[in-house]
Amino acid sequence: MIISANFKSFKNREETRIYLEKLNNLIKNMNSFEITVFPPATALQNKIGSISIGSQNIFPARNGAFTGEICLEQLEEFDIKNVLIGHSERREILNENIEYIAKKFDFAIKNNLKITFCVGESREIRENDETLDFLKSQFNGIDFNYKNLIIAYEPIWAIGSGLTPTMAQIEETLHFLKNYTGKKIIYGGSVKLSNIEDILKLPSCDGVLVGGASLDVNNFAEIIKIAEKI
Repeated sequence: MIISANFKSFKNREETRIYLEKLNNLIKNMNSFEITVFPPATALQNKIGSISIGSQNIFPARNGAFTGEICLEQLEEFDIKNVLIGHSERREILNENIEYIAKKFDFAIKNNLKITFCVGESREIRENDETLDFLKSQFNGIDFNYKNLIIAYEPIWAIGSGLTPTMAQIEETLHFLKNYTGKKIIYGGSVKLSNIEDILKLPSCDGVLVGGASLDVNNFAEIIKIAEKI
């Protein structure tokens, strides 16, 4: 089971440090699955206890004149080996195209980083029954043979909206992605305490990528505790 938290652009460095220390205390002796927190770039930390730290972004270079970006050299300072690639907010808001995402992916492979690769569709695509073909197109240039690859399915219309697909819709898409990629598949998109158990019990679900519901440490710890019982 994989339980990950994406803080997006919330929390500063001190808030993140306090959060991680408290989370570590709340989930002591719970080592049955993988827990990763992705804080903002300015709040990166070293690993604490069983909690791994990941980066929400990586520029495909060790270092260089890339104003505003985070490169491998900065991640190495904190021994960070996990990265998010392809998140819908970077695709949609920051205009990262498929070619650039594939370039990031190749760079991460060359440096043996664990990749959580995000895909997801808009509500219009879902309503037009084009979801599966669209998801396949988001994998252009992506090597499914890479062993340290996790796929995160996040329907764009469910991220931060409070809307959640039906369990049948989630399972159908996760099942398709698992068969198509051969990788572990996690779900993100308005994951919260009220639906976490149902999501994690889906046959094709290998875990979750939690956004807003992870910002409260007690809430996220409770999600982890529920996951451990499943």
